[in-house]
Amino acid sequence: MADLVVSHITKEYPTRGEPLRVLKEASLEMNAGENLAILGPSGSGKSTLLHCIGGLDPPTSGAVTLEGENPYVLSEPQLARFRNRNVGFIFQDHHLLPQLSVMENVLIPSLATGAPDAAIQKRAAELLQRVGLSDRLTHRPAELSGGERERVAVARALIMRPRLLVADEPTGNLDRANAAAVSKLLLKLQAEENAMLLVVTHSLELADMLSRRLWLDDGVLGERETGAGVS
Repeated sequence: MADLVVSHITKEYPTRGEPLRVLKEASLEMNAGENLAILGPSGSGKSTLLHCIGGLDPPTSGAVTLEGENPYVLSEPQLARFRNRNVGFIFQDHHLLPQLSVMENVLIPSLATGAPDAAIQKRAAELLQRVGLSDRLTHRPAELSGGERERVAVARALIMRPRLLVADEPTGNLDRANAAAVSKLLLKLQAEENAMLLVVTHSLELADMLSRRLWLDDGVLGERETGAGVS
């Protein structure tokens, strides 16, 4: 069995009429060290798919298993621990806490298991060095550029050594030069950590850097001809 198995997941939301079906029998598999881009037009269900895979939003039907474990059969506290231990999230708007320093932001996921010990603080410092921010440890997010903030988000996502990294438009708010730099850095660290990387993006430049790509259109996930455009 693959390390990540997404099997025929459907996601529906209630409306006054018929339920709104955002995902329709979506399936994919990944193994450690692999990366995959999911492209598609706005409103096609890409972020919903990412949230279902990452343990943030249960599918209406179908199953998600990560290293043989289905997170959606867990209690809410168990699910929170599962996400914290196994999944690293990177968002377009980075979601850094403005009142905290760079180092404190990176350490946030570790707080779920108590005060950060010396080993986790050392890993945070090493990650920040690897993303080129060792001279920014005490800076606040407002004192950083957009590219620097996104690099902090990458370091934070890796702090707990997750098996799966999920990135939702990680370069969406960056100019071309910063987008290219963050993309290369993300792929380099993903390979070094032997993690799975699942990226939702509108950027063909980013998608071309990943090993595989799938297209999501009107809730249907599948292959598509190379070179087809996205909106």
